Amino acid sequence: MRQALTRCWRSWRDLRRFSASPPEHRKIVFYSEGTGYWRYFRGVVRELLAASPLTISYVTSDAADPLLETTEPRLATYYIGRGSAMAAFFQSVEARVVVMTMPDLETFHIKRSRTVGHYVYLHHSIVSTHMVYRKAAFDHFDSILCVGPHHVEETREWEAAFGLPHKQLVPHGYGLLDDMLASSLPVPAKRERKTILVAPSWGNEGLLESYGVPLCRSLLDTGHRVVVRPHPRSVQFAPRLIPDLHWALGQSPDFVVDSDREGWNSLVEADVMISDWSGVAFEYAFGLLRPVVFVDTPRKVNNPDYERIRAGPFEVQARERIGRIVAPGRWDELGEAVSLALSDGAEKRDERRRQRDHSIFNVGMSASAATGHLLQLAR
Repeated sequence: MRQALTRCWRSWRDLRRFSASPPEHRKIVFYSEGTGYWRYFRGVVRELLAASPLTISYVTSDAADPLLETTEPRLATYYIGRGSAMAAFFQSVEARVVVMTMPDLETFHIKRSRTVGHYVYLHHSIVSTHMVYRKAAFDHFDSILCVGPHHVEETREWEAAFGLPHKQLVPHGYGLLDDMLASSLPVPAKRERKTILVAPSWGNEGLLESYGVPLCRSLLDTGHRVVVRPHPRSVQFAPRLIPDLHWALGQSPDFVVDSDREGWNSLVEADVMISDWSGVAFEYAFGLLRPVVFVDTPRKVNNPDYERIRAGPFEVQARERIGRIVAPGRWDELGEAVSLALSDGAEKRDERRRQRDHSIFNVGMSASAATGHLLQLAR
């Protein structure tokens, strides 16, 4: 109770600090839902600080966000929590530009403020906009920082289908991918026993929720090490999932659960990934150029009108180009697909590289593209 009261007091204190800050500090404001979202903002914020004299404001709902302890003098940070102070912030925020990774602006409790000049959406996934997101997820933003040509094409089609005004669509790219490429992540050492990473999406029909134990048991039967990287929402909404996996498979020294969503260790160590509809599959395939085996669980459909867009979702179209697809429950076929994936050579790596460069804007340079747009808006 005391901690909750302290966080509440702190959120209102920081909201007052933000409201009293000079207008020059509120030309560009970033809002973060939590610690995990800084990695999507990081490149853009750093580029803005390097390319301009502006002070950037960073507002977070996470009391543990490490950015709150920054020593960068031109990065002003504020904590607003997830309660009444957050609601008051979005109702009253005065800023030239607000940048968010949170969709559904105006459709739920977070509304547009009349004292914000321009709302910018920054994508935190490579997947398409029209199937896994809700129907009006992006309708009320003024600009979209698009990951690739698919975001431009499907957004324009959506606007035409529903008579929506045209947004500014910026050929941006994907900052997290750029970070992976710039980090020179190592290739796994050649070894007989490989590492298979299970990194699916979440939901009632998700891969782990539906097939967790038999899936992982079949992978262990291949003789390789199996690492499960559950989605945070799976842990939140299916609290028995991980304990049940440990109970059934924890006696195997080759079975590991990795709960570090911020780190790349499990991705770097993996020789092949098993996924369903998770965007991390494309980060892995494009950032590390390694194979993915997709288990064809039911599609994640949060927008019943997604088929109004003629172009199919990117995550549907691109799967065969970067990996292999097997039916759920066909564990013998899964083992065969893993063996084939592990034997991929330079030709398959080059194919994934070509697919990446064709599908993603400004590979390695996305921060500069976003910075140019934001500074133009700030002026």
